Amino acid sequence: MHQHKYLRAYMAGIVAPTMFLLVVLTAFIVARLIYRIPIPIERMIVFPMALIPNLWGLWNMFYVRLRESWPLPIGVHGALLVILVVPFGLVLGRVLNFELPQLAILGVPAALVAYYLLWKYLVNFLNELLGIA
Repeated sequence: MHQHKYLRAYMAGIVAPTMFLLVVLTAFIVARLIYRIPIPIERMIVFPMALIPNLWGLWNMFYVRLRESWPLPIGVHGALLVILVVPFGLVLGRVLNFELPQLAILGVPAALVAYYLLWKYLVNFLNELLGIA
């Protein structure tokens, strides 16, 4: 199983955010359609559902390539992805006139910890399972 190393890395990277975003989408749909909570799903979820899994897959491909010349722990590498994702989210919020409360900045440290743990345990496990770690 030594063929297509980067394809396997991409596939291992997209698993976690894809599963998570499906759960989030289900919660949004239930909240909007069943409980009639006025949440603008189409403004809030479409962009992350398209971008985040692809970023994770590309970031994992980058990790596999980078690991050959610069051994950075996978958890730290995953946490660095937050530095790319947060500015995208802020720009998207401005473009879509979606105002975040000031306390939302506290989500950045939580995202750093979550990304670190997900990359260290889940993505690393999938990389090992697919024979690329």
